[in-house]
Amino acid sequence: MLYSAYQAHTDMLSPIRALADAMSRTMTMHEAFRGAPRPSVGSNVGALYELIARFGLRHERPAYAIHGVTVENRIVPVREEAVDVTPFCTLLRFNKEIDRTQPRVLIVAPLSGHFATLLRDTVRTMLPDHDVYITDWQNARDVPVSAGAFGFDDYVDVVIRFLEKIGPGAHVVAVCQPCVATLVAASVMAQRGDEAQPSSLTLMAGPIDARVSATKVNELAKSRPIDWFESNLIARVPSRYGGAGRKVYPGFVQLYAFMCMNMERHLKAHRDLYNNLANGEHAKAAAIKAFYDEYFAVLDLTAEFYLETVRLIFQEYALPTGKLAWKGERIEPRAIRRTMLLTVEGENDDISGVGQTEAAHRLCTSIPFDRKAHWLQPAVGHYGVFNGSRFRAEIVPRISDFVLSHNAGSARTVRRPTPGVRTGMVIASIGSGHVRRNP
Repeated sequence: MLYSAYQAHTDMLSPIRALADAMSRTMTMHEAFRGAPRPSVGSNVGALYELIARFGLRHERPAYAIHGVTVENRIVPVREEAVDVTPFCTLLRFNKEIDRTQPRVLIVAPLSGHFATLLRDTVRTMLPDHDVYITDWQNARDVPVSAGAFGFDDYVDVVIRFLEKIGPGAHVVAVCQPCVATLVAASVMAQRGDEAQPSSLTLMAGPIDARVSATKVNELAKSRPIDWFESNLIARVPSRYGGAGRKVYPGFVQLYAFMCMNMERHLKAHRDLYNNLANGEHAKAAAIKAFYDEYFAVLDLTAEFYLETVRLIFQEYALPTGKLAWKGERIEPRAIRRTMLLTVEGENDDISGVGQTEAAHRLCTSIPFDRKAHWLQPAVGHYGVFNGSRFRAEIVPRISDFVLSHNAGSARTVRRPTPGVRTGMVIASIGSGHVRRNP
């Protein structure tokens, strides 16, 4: 009923949005023809029409649109290559036409209501120095019921399968929600002596231990029994889609929850967008539109994956309490010995509180002291941990040096921040789990 009501509402608004889009284009052409030197009533009306036209969600994956990157002072083409394909996920490689070998890095994208293209900036920033792969998740509403279920164990399966496909010596960067599943995958591979277990594991802004610095997200997950989430947030995919009949946690529900957490910020952004359009400030308007084009592209999660994630990670804290099992096998992060561990957090993160990701160090007790590191990035929230200027200038250089340090036999190499950029809090290596401040 939930999904059908949403679909009916979307269908009702579609002709209104189409008309508004046509009127917006007409007004834009009219204003251009007038050549008006300053905003007019027409530009105000055109801006309003464009906002109405944009009022809606997309359910198709946006393009990565990474066609080339600069490597050693020259631009090289980038070609997307599907290395492995499952019904729910594609192992996508951003293949560069270069002669030398670079560290292979698998970016594990979150499966939490947005497409993996949300990490476009993450991919683009890492591409010059790394051979980058990503978990490109499929919208569950397009996956036929005949493909079977997809739960937490299956997510771990995908990470293991893709690492084995890439081969021994690969590195992993997990962003947000998949930090738990990725740490589980590394533990499983270590426990069974898999040769493809990663050389390094970077966990960024993820809920390894959601008991630490609990946020609104954590409190919401604990506020209701799991049966409530199943009864109120799970819906069946309508008959018009490939996954007709599949039970899902709809992406539009997740997006609504995220927006409610920072509604004033989103309202202000759209007020700014209206003013920018009306005043002819096209560059500013384009930046806001680019963000919301991505933010409003949503995908559905399978019901079983969503419910298991809420229960295991946010209600039972199964991993940090030693109760998490994968296919009946108890998970032992202390089995990890060969893999280096880097954790990254944002000082102002309101999704995964400070300390939730760093908790991985207390679980991975067999990794030597000098093969662990933690970075707490100042002045960024959750999104800024994997996107934006501070991510590019201060976080990626540390990830790159951490990855490259494996070949040098040391985990202590840390590139200095870009000159003029504020330094933060860092541990070159972690033993006790405490963060110390730079002088």
